[in-house]
Amino acid sequence: MTGEPVTAGKWSDLAQRMLSGGVAALVGLWLMWIGGVPFKFLVSVIVGLMVWEVARMLEAGRLSLPLGALAAVVMVALALLPTGLVLPLIFLPALIGISQIGRYRVRFALFSTSILIAGLGLFFLREDFGFIWMLWLALVVILSDVLGYFAGRVIGGPKFWPKVSPKKTWSGTLAGWLGAALVGVYYLVNGYAGVEIIGISIAVAIAGQMGDVAESALKRSVGVKDSSSILPGHGGMFDRFDSMLGASLFLLVVIEIIDFPPVPV
Repeated sequence: MTGEPVTAGKWSDLAQRMLSGGVAALVGLWLMWIGGVPFKFLVSVIVGLMVWEVARMLEAGRLSLPLGALAAVVMVALALLPTGLVLPLIFLPALIGISQIGRYRVRFALFSTSILIAGLGLFFLREDFGFIWMLWLALVVILSDVLGYFAGRVIGGPKFWPKVSPKKTWSGTLAGWLGAALVGVYYLVNGYAGVEIIGISIAVAIAGQMGDVAESALKRSVGVKDSSSILPGHGGMFDRFDSMLGASLFLLVVIEIIDFPPVPV
């Protein structure tokens, strides 16, 4: 017996998560504010690392690093050249993976292409809507994740999908929705958007949670705990940005269907 409370294990990773997450958040916030090429370069690096991690998990072997590097190069091309001209390159890592990877080729193709499209969505969001709405997306994802983390450990209760993600609870899921709603309320009361932003924020948070679940399902299917160990306390880039992946993909569709941002009344 160590004399430590039974619940100590729940918080064993908190200090590491806060330190590495805080540093990453500050760097990301600074480059989001700058925008332009520096922000696109950051997104390109993250996309490349995520594709590398997915390739490693799906047993691409020596091809993992070249596939990740190729994904980053494709994102740089999308950042610097006319988008329509280089758009077919989005599928290049998937096409190479399909021809070279063994039994997991379809999963690699789906996840790698989704990662690249989500990265392109972040390019467009920052360029077309500015820092304030790039910040909104980040706040929705981060606050949903943070409140979900604490509520899941403090409140606990029924699991969301125990076979895929045994640590996720319904209390954490609902707390994440509340966090997203609070971000929407802030943007509403400060005159940035109309009342619909509350519902949009919650929907984006749910999409982010689905991205998280999809990544958990992928890891469990191949028997991997973390996508890598790049970020202490968080695992890999894919572990950290899986929610942003789902949120960005969803937002790309939503802004073509509804008026975004909703106009204040």
